[in-house]
Amino acid sequence: MRKLVIDQSKVTNDIAQELINVCPFGAIEYKDGKLIVNAACKTCGICARKGPTGVMKLVEEQEGPTINKDEWKGIAVYIEQELENVHPVSYELIGKARELASVTHHPVYAILVCDSKQLEKYKDEILSYGVDKLFVYVNDEYKYFNAERYARCLEDFIEKIKPSTILYGGTPLGRSFAPRIAAHFHTGLTADCTRLGMKENTDLIQVRPAFGGNVMAQIICTNRRPQMATVRYKIFKKPEPEAPHGEVVLMETKGLSLLSSIKLLNITPKEKIVDISEADVIVAVGRAFKNEDDLKIAYDLADALGGIVACSRPLVENGLKEAKYQIGLSGKTVAPKLIITLGISGAVQFVAGMNGSGLIISINKDPNAPIFDVSHYGIVGDLYKIVPNLIDLINKERGI
Repeated sequence: MRKLVIDQSKVTNDIAQELINVCPFGAIEYKDGKLIVNAACKTCGICARKGPTGVMKLVEEQEGPTINKDEWKGIAVYIEQELENVHPVSYELIGKARELASVTHHPVYAILVCDSKQLEKYKDEILSYGVDKLFVYVNDEYKYFNAERYARCLEDFIEKIKPSTILYGGTPLGRSFAPRIAAHFHTGLTADCTRLGMKENTDLIQVRPAFGGNVMAQIICTNRRPQMATVRYKIFKKPEPEAPHGEVVLMETKGLSLLSSIKLLNITPKEKIVDISEADVIVAVGRAFKNEDDLKIAYDLADALGGIVACSRPLVENGLKEAKYQIGLSGKTVAPKLIITLGISGAVQFVAGMNGSGLIISINKDPNAPIFDVSHYGIVGDLYKIVPNLIDLINKERGI
C-alpha cells in the first residue's frame, strides 16, 4: 500500500500552488499554511515526480500486521453435508487442495462436524479422495447444521492446527457460514472464485469476476491467515477416489459451548427440480432465440442427444426460460460431458459457468464471437439451417 508523505517545513505559497497545478485529480489543497491531500488522491505519484524536489514523497506502507507464514501449514477443506450425503463440491475442493499443496508441499486436511453415525458413514469416503488428515468434531448436537455451534468447531480447529488456507463450497450454506469464520479471525474471504493458484510463499491466488464480469480480479491475502475462499459446485473436477491413506483425528469437543440462539423446528425436504448442474448433455440457447417457436429446434436437438435445454441470461430476462435453467455467474455452474451452444456470443459471465465442460461445440453466425475461444469445435453459420441437419445426422446414427 502506498501513501504520500509531505515535508511541511519546505512548503511555501508558491510551492503549494505549483503542486496544486501538477495534480490532475485536484487532490492537493493548501489551508492554513499546510499542504493537505484529500480523498481524491490516487497515489499516482505525479506530484512527487514532477513537483518541487523533496516536498512530496511516495512511500510503500506495510498494510496490516505482519505474520509468520511458517507457523501456518496445511490446506483445509470444510466438508459440507446435505441431509444424507456429503455435498460433492467438497470432493472437488479436495482435488483442488491437493493440486495447490503440490506447490507448497503442505498437507491436505478435511474438517467434518457431525454425529457418530455420520462419522462412520462418511470417514472412509472422505479419506478416499486423498486427504492426509480428517479432523472430526463429533457430538449428537452436531447432526444438523447450526451456524453458531459449527463455527465454534472451525474456530477451535484454526486456533489449534493453524491451516494456511481453508476452502468452502460456494453453496447457500457455505456463503452464509464462511463469512462468520473470516470475521472472527479478521481475515480475508473471496467469494465465488473461478480459479485458484498458489505461490511458493503460501499466498493463495484467488481469481473471480468483478465489475459485472468485465474484469477478472486477482486477490491475494498477504498479511492474514488463514486465507479463505468459496468456490461454486462444478468449477473444479472431482478427483477419482483411491484407497484411503489418511488418518482420522478426533478433536476434543467438551470445552466447546453448545449454546445457540438458533432453534431447529422442522426439516422439509426440498422439492426435486431439474438441476442442470447434474446433466451430462446440455444444449444451451442464447440471444438468437426470440420466441417459443424458435426454441423447438433446440428441444429437438436435446431430445436426439438425450440432454436438456439450458440458456444464457437474456432468455431468462425475456421470459422464455426459467431461472433454474440459466448458466453463468448469476445462474448455475455446469460441467457436462457435452455442451452445444446455439447463438451464444460467449460473455465472460456465461463462459465462467460452463468452461469446465468435457466437450464444447458452438454454433454462431459471428466468426469473431468470444465463445469460439473456449470451444473445442466451432461452426460458423445460420443455426436454423445447421441444427436440423445435425439432428438428421444424429437420428441416422441412431437408426431412426
